[in-house]
Amino acid sequence: MVMLNKENIPKHVAIIMDGNGRWARNKGFPRTAGHREGIKRVKEIIKAAGELGVKVVTFFAFSAENWSRPKKEVDALMRYLDNFLDKEIAGLDKNNIRFMVIGRQDPIPAGLLQKIKNAELKTKNNSGLTIVLALNYGARQEISDAAKKIAQAVIEGRLKVSDVDVDLFGSYLYTKGLPDPDLLIRTSGQMRVSNFLLWQLSYAEFYFPDKFWPDFRRADFEEAISEYQKRERRFGGIDAGKKSN
Repeated sequence: MVMLNKENIPKHVAIIMDGNGRWARNKGFPRTAGHREGIKRVKEIIKAAGELGVKVVTFFAFSAENWSRPKKEVDALMRYLDNFLDKEIAGLDKNNIRFMVIGRQDPIPAGLLQKIKNAELKTKNNSGLTIVLALNYGARQEISDAAKKIAQAVIEGRLKVSDVDVDLFGSYLYTKGLPDPDLLIRTSGQMRVSNFLLWQLSYAEFYFPDKFWPDFRRADFEEAISEYQKRERRFGGIDAGKKSN
């Protein structure tokens, strides 16, 4: 059992849930079975994060590029999310958990989009763990959307070019009001960020376990946090031990 320092729990953990399809293929199942099993892990990690004191968990649920996948798989993913909202939001609200979705709305089905908005509204005042789903999300799209909004504000005279700095730009991102991730976990052993939170991950620690997402359990989540706690975060500075040299 991993012993964690409760004084050094990451505030925000971002997770790329990779390997659902390969997990299913290895077991002789259709890819959709991997996604269905993956939802169980989402619920398990939400529970673990809340108990450990993590403030925000962002799950990369569906990228802007994922629409190119087979229609049957895309339809199944949308259906699983729809079912998740039907079955889980009341429980999240009861446990003081806030639910958010980031990403572009089009072309998310209208019925699903309305359920998302209802879930966000129902839980918006909750002060415990915040769960963020990155849905139809791409970091380059997020940054370009922010740049367009800032440019429009300058054109309309609501901003001056000299007003634009790192903090202001961040306030135009989908993640406005959320702390940047301290820890990124990508399962399945793949070592890339895949157009996920490119701005926000600037100083995050990265952790790449070999397990596919459907096999990633609470113990693995705790191991990721344990590894995070072993690292010294310098944010561009120098090692604490070298400051006196």
